[in-house]
Amino acid sequence: MTTVLFILLMFFLLISTPIFVALGLASFLSVVFVSDINPMILVQRMFSGLDQFALMALPFFIYAANIMEGGGLSDRILRWARALVGHLAGGVAMTTQVSSMFFGALSGSSPATVIAIGKIMYPELIRKKYDPSFSAGLLASAGAVSLIIPPSITLIVLAAVITTVSVGDLFTAGIGAGLIIGLVTIAYIYWYSKRHNMPRDKKATKTELFTATKKAFWALLIPVIILGGIYGGIFTPTEAAGIAAVYALIISAFVYKEMSLKKFYQVSVDSAITSAQVLVLVAAAQILGWLLTRGGLPQQIAGFITENISSIFLFLLLLNIALLIMGMFMEGIAAIIIVAPLIFPAGMQLGIDPVHLGIIMICNLAIGMYTPPFGINIFVTQTISKLNMMEMFPGLRKFLAVQLVALAIITYIPASALFLLYLFD
Repeated sequence: MTTVLFILLMFFLLISTPIFVALGLASFLSVVFVSDINPMILVQRMFSGLDQFALMALPFFIYAANIMEGGGLSDRILRWARALVGHLAGGVAMTTQVSSMFFGALSGSSPATVIAIGKIMYPELIRKKYDPSFSAGLLASAGAVSLIIPPSITLIVLAAVITTVSVGDLFTAGIGAGLIIGLVTIAYIYWYSKRHNMPRDKKATKTELFTATKKAFWALLIPVIILGGIYGGIFTPTEAAGIAAVYALIISAFVYKEMSLKKFYQVSVDSAITSAQVLVLVAAAQILGWLLTRGGLPQQIAGFITENISSIFLFLLLLNIALLIMGMFMEGIAAIIIVAPLIFPAGMQLGIDPVHLGIIMICNLAIGMYTPPFGINIFVTQTISKLNMMEMFPGLRKFLAVQLVALAIITYIPASALFLLYLFD
């Protein structure tokens, strides 16, 4: 049955069937025609797959992210980041990277980060004489960090699919990995700007920096509340999602006063639609994972790897290559749902820390968000830059090379991503 299941799944994916339909329909047809399993069990598995406390965080974080985007938080974070680093070599480009990291910590959505930051920063980058290809590559790659920095929706899905991994631990490791990618990218921006003698902003005065920080304070406080509350034992990651949504609504409506009733209604509708899209995908993936496990495929893969690959170095290298290729063609959540149940048993048998393994997978798929030919951030950036794929490619290639260096650091120096976990232990 497993062979038929994979053939059907690949067929549906190749003809561009929506991912949740491909997962569910391939599983249903395999059960009906080549097994003696009662199809009603699939329905039960879908419901039981969604009946997880961790998954309740998804709609709340999505809701919080949309409220933040519509409530003026991104503009204030951007002005704060520019006051902080705008005077350095490559300051405007650094502002784009830093503000994308902070907005990613608010939204958890890569395309949303590209749109929110790119609409403001791309014209400014061009005005400061940055190459259009470099600017587009920066936007696409900077937005991808949102998959890694909490409250990443992809991290929550990974914890739901691989129930042995804590959402809180993944969030903490995601901060470490996001910082590594951000710092390596900023180092490249500094070198590029020095080499090309790019113009800088005038250094912000202490008063200007204080004012920008004051205006952005309530937005910058959200990651502190989420992670501080989780590790202070005040609330669980799932409860943190609800608190983040309520907090974002209060700040947007009563402090920044940019959330009207009309906008609030639209944000609520958009959040409900997005939540439904993600959750139905998770439900469909649960039956696929159950069928694969019932057929023994994860155990077979784990056995093959442990018998033929004894080197953790080689295993992680092959894993990175496979995920980078998959990321070119598949969105992060879909890839995690399909691959994680197959990979984790093998990684655990080799003694790899499950949190570290999860972060490596997420980092690969984050890079896939802007890897040609189908990285979604490329298409989002094109709507802002009006560049075609060939015009964007030189810039994409440079940032891809830079972030592959960061990926290698995260992969082979576990402490680079897990240092905060070690600190809290």
